[in-house]
Amino acid sequence: QLQLVESGGGLVQPGGSLRLSCVASGFTLDYYAIAWFRQAPGKEREGVSCISSSGGSTDYVDSVKGRFAISRDNAKNMAYLQMNSLTPEDTADYYCAAILTTSWSTTPPLDATKYNVWGQGTQVTVSS
Repeated sequence: QLQLVESGGGLVQPGGSLRLSCVASGFTLDYYAIAWFRQAPGKEREGVSCISSSGGSTDYVDSVKGRFAISRDNAKNMAYLQMNSLTPEDTADYYCAAILTTSWSTTPPLDATKYNVWGQGTQVTVSS
């Protein structure tokens, strides 16, 4: 069974940092593009960042550019989202998602409908 499990969420003060992790089980991430999505209470799910299967191409939603960094370690079957300079507007449940891709380097879409493997989410709360 294909499964993703996120970790690393928690409560952090504004201006603080968190690093989210996503580990895959039941499959290898090598040929999967990965994305992070988030959903705040009462809001629609939003694409935050994505990374190609090679790790060479990334994309970010404008609101996190310069603050968040996505990465992956295919040898460990893991992906990460480093989040810096957090604000209360970053408070949400964060989800890792994956999609099998035939392109090693193409930047994947930040479109939740394109992803078919999802984690259960990890909660991030930014508050003083």
